[in-house]
Amino acid sequence: MVDPIYTTIVSDNRVAGMLMIGAGLDVPNAHLREEVTRSMPVLRDAYIRNLMTFTANVVRTDSQPDVEMIADRLQAVTDRALKKKGAKILLAQVAIRITAK
Repeated sequence: MVDPIYTTIVSDNRVAGMLMIGAGLDVPNAHLREEVTRSMPVLRDAYIRNLMTFTANVVRTDSQPDVEMIADRLQAVTDRALKKKGAKILLAQVAIRITAK
């Protein structure tokens, strides 16, 4: 499991809520698993940066975020950061918390 990732949803230049992503990585190859463990700080940073951009441009509090799009983005980030395929991103939870007005 990757520690949960939280990003801020902004609407009308104010905080409108938070997007929370819970995910894990399925890495069947033992050698790649060791590499993933060593690379986790880099992967986590890449996930956060990517999701911050996604949240700022796509996520709104009046609709559910596109879970498939999130999974595809995180998979692309994983493959790019590791410079190879073989680690599969698994989404466990996608949730929005709306800030009271």
